[in-house]
Amino acid sequence: MRSILTALTSAMLLAAASSAALAEEELSLYNWGNYTSPELLEKFKKETGIKVTVTDYDSNDTALSKVRAGGSGFDMVVPSANFVPIWIKEGLLLESRPDQMPNFKNVDERWVNVSWDPGRHYSVPWQWGMTGPVVATSVYKGDINTSAIWLDPPQELKGKINVVPEKNDVLYAAIRYMGGTWCTGDKALLKKVRDKLLEAKKSWVSMDYGIEKMDSRDTLAQLYYNGAAFRARQVNADIKLGFPKEGYSLFMDSVAILADAPHPDNAKKFLNFIMAPENAALISNFATYANGIKGSTQFMRDDIKAAPELNIPAEYIAAGGWQEVCPAEVDELYTRIWTDLMK
Repeated sequence: MRSILTALTSAMLLAAASSAALAEEELSLYNWGNYTSPELLEKFKKETGIKVTVTDYDSNDTALSKVRAGGSGFDMVVPSANFVPIWIKEGLLLESRPDQMPNFKNVDERWVNVSWDPGRHYSVPWQWGMTGPVVATSVYKGDINTSAIWLDPPQELKGKINVVPEKNDVLYAAIRYMGGTWCTGDKALLKKVRDKLLEAKKSWVSMDYGIEKMDSRDTLAQLYYNGAAFRARQVNADIKLGFPKEGYSLFMDSVAILADAPHPDNAKKFLNFIMAPENAALISNFATYANGIKGSTQFMRDDIKAAPELNIPAEYIAAGGWQEVCPAEVDELYTRIWTDLMK
């Protein structure tokens, strides 16, 4: 009997060990929708044996709220630059030290000592780009390099404008359009910004995610992201992206490991994996945004490398700026404006 029990016990322990081993070969990524290359995940699984499951979110606020609540079960998240300091300050991210990983040498120097994660102790570049007006130029013949397209829209675009429902992207562009700088607490200026947005909203048809509305001509103009504008141009050749001379916001989304990640070691393997140029290129080839990895261009699609949406003209580079984290009292003022706009 003892030998039978011993055999049974050994079998149970072996089964448990096997289950644990299988569990270790999993990974959960919490990412923006339509932003993760299936080819990338398949290659990662083939090389490491680790299966990655992706859950989508539609905004930085959604992702932050979900993880703040605890018990998300996710291993990794992809917050934007202006949100990364919040995640770090609240202890939601693991200090995984990507800067000490073998493939960190491939990160472009521009994206190493960034203000939101100096030296990259927490995060790895995913994609970067900008937000600007996207216009059907067969209908609108005027200047596209201005936020007037959606803030002081011409008659031919009224009722056919969609604005992305991201507070900071919208407010950044509106504040710059009204002559202010990001993180300003000037209440007189912010009142003008609020009034301008509320008046402009009367000419918008929606505040939604989805460049696809331009495919069917349900919208003729949008405030949206440059990679999405590239995809829209593949459907309608007259679609163009503007680079507002008044000012526009740049963004970089970065991958980070959650402090309570169930599979932190697997997540570290993934971070190192996407810093290889050929793998970073797979992300760009799918999502159609630039990445921050040196040497990845040679592996990217030719149409993406040459895309005007991803290559900011020299005369408009200085107009771009980052959404730094504003003081709490300033962010409260911005939230009030946003609340009024969303009513």
